[in-house]
Amino acid sequence: MSNIRMPKQKRSIEKRNKIIEKGFELICKNGYYNTTTNDIAKYADVSTGIVYQYFNDKKEIFLEGIDLYYNSIMFPILDVLDNQKNLDDIINEIINKFILKHTLSKNAHEEIIALSHLDSDVSKIFHEKELEMTNKVIEFLDKLNINLDNKKEKVHIIVGLIENLCHSIIYHNDGCFNYDEMRKEVTSAIKFIINS
Repeated sequence: MSNIRMPKQKRSIEKRNKIIEKGFELICKNGYYNTTTNDIAKYADVSTGIVYQYFNDKKEIFLEGIDLYYNSIMFPILDVLDNQKNLDDIINEIINKFILKHTLSKNAHEEIIALSHLDSDVSKIFHEKELEMTNKVIEFLDKLNINLDNKKEKVHIIVGLIENLCHSIIYHNDGCFNYDEMRKEVTSAIKFIINS
């Protein structure tokens, strides 16, 4: 039986959130397998006992961190878009914001992707967050009165194209490709998907 508790008081909630934030940051910095619960406790400036009051293990902290990462870093990308712009400008703004967020949180993104291939719980939450992103893009397109057949499938493909472009620019930028041209091709492909 688990003694894990969900805090109710503001100070306890803040302490739990700090453990999530610092634990996720440390795991992304050092790697999941190179980080212990003791390391997280030290990094969050709390005792190991306090960590175990709120979490069973570092995996729970990492999963909560993934949720925090998407809710505070990735999902707000769409909240700041101006729906008065033309489609090309909107697509370019989304691409720019994805590139910026991937650059700012490169280690987090790499660790999430790597562990999503190795751990079914991480894979599940990663997939849920991908679907949430897809639904947020659909909501945005609905605000623009852009109606699509097979909306969920098309938007999932669009998000995948943008993600792939970001990964190429950030992780594989070795001079093999002209990324300005690749960006134009991705934009054209997205417009084709939206208009087909």
